[in-house]
Amino acid sequence: MTRATDKSAGTTGSEDDGPARRPRRALVRTVVLSVAAALGLVLGGPAVGPAGAVSVCAGRPAKTVSFGTGELRVYKSRAYACALAVAKKSGPRRTMSVTIQARGGQPVTDRGRYTKQAGPVTVHALNRCVRVTGTISGKSGSTGWILC
Repeated sequence: MTRATDKSAGTTGSEDDGPARRPRRALVRTVVLSVAAALGLVLGGPAVGPAGAVSVCAGRPAKTVSFGTGELRVYKSRAYACALAVAKKSGPRRTMSVTIQARGGQPVTDRGRYTKQAGPVTVHALNRCVRVTGTISGKSGSTGWILC
């Protein structure tokens, strides 16, 4: 009977199991904050600039080749090279492709009907040259062997 009286007197029970609940609350708070921060980055947090400046490839820009209907963009990180074929103007779906090949390796291609870009395609290019070719609506550009 004393327990019922204590609970009705205003204690919530959290005082009894307080030390056991604190780590769980801290864990839940950490997980919620981490998910919120990740969503902020994905949905366009304050670090996102204009849409044209955002790249889906990791690394620094290494080479850009312009051609009639768009441009070929190549990026290099320490161990990888990445490429995109980007149309000058987005519009109706049209045939686009981008191919990247590391010297001594197999080419990697993204081909299809897209509105804005083909790619990204990535290859392991640590201490290896790469060559890239991009095509948009029948016009193409290529780099030859670069990043040697």
